[in-house]
Amino acid sequence: MALRRPWVGVMLWTWLSIMNPHRYSWGFAYSAPLAAVAAGVALLGLAFTKERQSPFQGAPVAWFALLTIWITLSWLFGYDPAGDYVQWSKVMKIYFMTFVALMLLSNKYHLMAFAWVTVGSLALLGAKGGFFTVLHGGNYRVWGPPGSFIADNNHFALALIMTVPLLHFLQLQLQKPWQRHLMTVTMLSCVASALGSHSRGALLAISAMGAVLWWRSNRKGLMSFGVLVVLLLLLPMMPEEWWARMGTIQTYEEDASAMGRINGWLVAIEVAKHYLFGGGMSYQHEFFFSMWGVYNTNVIAAHSIYFQILGNHGFIGLALYLGLWASTLWQAGWLRRHARSIPEAKWTVDLGSMVQVSLIGFAVGGAFLSMPYFDLPYNLMVLVVLARRWVETRGWERDPAIPFMEYAGLRVGKRERADVSSARPRRTGY
Repeated sequence: MALRRPWVGVMLWTWLSIMNPHRYSWGFAYSAPLAAVAAGVALLGLAFTKERQSPFQGAPVAWFALLTIWITLSWLFGYDPAGDYVQWSKVMKIYFMTFVALMLLSNKYHLMAFAWVTVGSLALLGAKGGFFTVLHGGNYRVWGPPGSFIADNNHFALALIMTVPLLHFLQLQLQKPWQRHLMTVTMLSCVASALGSHSRGALLAISAMGAVLWWRSNRKGLMSFGVLVVLLLLLPMMPEEWWARMGTIQTYEEDASAMGRINGWLVAIEVAKHYLFGGGMSYQHEFFFSMWGVYNTNVIAAHSIYFQILGNHGFIGLALYLGLWASTLWQAGWLRRHARSIPEAKWTVDLGSMVQVSLIGFAVGGAFLSMPYFDLPYNLMVLVVLARRWVETRGWERDPAIPFMEYAGLRVGKRERADVSSARPRRTGY
């Protein structure tokens, strides 16, 4: 399918890259290069298709391209280019496929499919984790797919929190009541799963996103009641260990883990001061921590998207990174402001609004987690950039006029069935 329709290859890559379903298998399938196969097929289809466009469709893509170049320079001039090659290669694969998605996705079918695959890949894991949390009363932590960007419980929790507003966007596009109710259950399951991860960063992200959603809601009273009901359902079941861990947010000075993170942030600042390109793909080197560690000399992960980018790629790298997400937030706001009066583009208003909420959750929760290269935020950038392009070029006037299943090649159209029927030889009687 991807050879004939390269955009299908983008969906396949997205599913494998975000959900990592092969990590729940065993034997050769666990480590098989499935994502590489998906990328290869998508690129082969890209080489032959005429339905491709320039990836530079908006300001966020320009920021993204500059960031990609700077990260490569940072790796080449970093402290340990040879040791950092594996990480650089991993990040560049994600970035490269992001450019491929920008080249191949153009109509509403493409964007909605991309949203469903991106969000659904995490929502399925969140629903499973939420059921597990409720079943065991939150006594066990929820973890992400092994060997993935979100394997850690904290990273997995933030990914699920970012997924919740995107699920609401998809819910707004559904027509049948049972579908909307099922989506509500899925969102609650993702919240339960995030709480079940015992992540303090996730709790802060939930609080920030909840505040934004409440502020934007036209029915603040009803929403406040809904939030209260959710809190009364989920929080009382959480064990004493969970409450003790969340309580350390207010007493971080007494938490060795929190002080270790602050020490890592101070080291990142010093690395950026002394090295224009930063430390490379990782500033976690004993040399840096022994020279600039304040509280101790223990090498520790940055535990922050901001300080990790700062330590890895310097002040210029951090400026490019912040510029990318500020520009993406602005693009999402453009959809909210300019597409309201267009009936055909109402879905882009919902998209822009919920992407903003999701990115705010990423900005808050990511301040305490090392996941600046995770796929999901970059996929959101792709969605808002291409949605704006779709609105500006009146995409509804050139979108396919056939059902999605037929467009995707999953069902034969009436015309094709008629052609096949007329091509069959007719039987003659004797």
